[in-house]
Formats: sequence, C-alpha cells, structure tokens
Amino acid sequence: MPKHNSEMRLYSTRDERLYLNRSEREMYKKSALRQSEQTRLLCLILFYTGCRISEALNISWSDIQWDEGIIAIRSLKKREKHHVREIPVPPELIKILKSQHRKQSEHSVFQHDRTTGWRRVSETMKTADITGIHATPKGLRHSFAMWCAYNAIPITLCQKWMGHSSIKTTAIYYQVVGKEELELAEKLWG
Repeated sequence: MPKHNSEMRLYSTRDERLYLNRSEREMYKKSALRQSEQTRLLCLILFYTGCRISEALNISWSDIQWDEGIIAIRSLKKREKHHVREIPVPPELIKILKSQHRKQSEHSVFQHDRTTGWRRVSETMKTADITGIHATPKGLRHSFAMWCAYNAIPITLCQKWMGHSSIKTTAIYYQVVGKEELELAEKLWG
C-alpha cells in the first residue's frame, strides 16, 4: 500500500506551517509582479498552477493553449507513465506569457536550472517579507491546494490539477477552514 498520508502534512514535525496563508499569497503575488520578466513568469506559473518547480521549468511554448488559457503540465514525478494535466490559468498570466513568447526563439519557456528557479522564488518570498519553512516553492504548491479547498473547488478537480494519484493526498488540504465555515463562525462573533 502506498504511503500517501504518512509523508503529506500541512505542519512540520515542529508544528511549523508548511503553506502560505491567504495574506501571504497576496503579498507573494504583488512581489512577483515587481520581479524581472523571467522571475515574474516563473513565480506566477507556480502561483496559478500549483505545479512543482521542476514541472514549471520543463514547460515548453507548445504546452500553452493560448486561446483556451490552459497550460499543460507534464508530471515529472510519474516518470514511468506519460502523465499530462491541463490547468486553466487567468488571462493576466496568458498576457505575460505572450509578451515573453514574442521575445524568445527557444523551445522552452525557461532557460535556467532548478537551483536558479528555486533561488528566484526564494528571493521573491523574501521581497514579500515571507519567511519561515513555508517560504519555498513547495510552500507555494501547498498554498495552491489550500486555496482550491478554501474556494470550494471540487476535490477531484484539485486532485487533477495537483497531479495527485490518490484522493487521500488531496483530502489533507480539505481539512482547512473554508469560506462557508468562516462565514458561519463570523455569525457567532457578531
């Protein structure tokens, strides 16, 4: 039996949060929009797709369905299988992608390695004044799934977008306080 839930958690063994919360997501996005073109693009793809940094760095221009607003992400974790997931992204990101595409002749969207990408995301976190164990590309991935749960995206859709093979892995994110739960709690305070 696979060990999905034993490795997947939202808090470290030291009880440190492993995801960006709502306000940190906003600060990160604002910081990303102020970065250089390639850094901005990488940071926003991670923000809007929840993909792994290695998957983002592997995106080619042919993976983008411009008119539909979709990015096809090839899962690098499931190497034994040909696994591609399509993730819708907002027009704002498509516009930035088009701007970059016009300036490049390369096949790949990004021309740098994982270490450089990781450093660029970390610098964007630092610029946004986000620190701690969650101020990483992985923390951003976790926050995407948390944002899906918070906004009541069906769990099966979140599972697809995240590329999880087991719904049990995705279910961990759905233990968070959603909008409806927060609104009910606010009635208690009022």
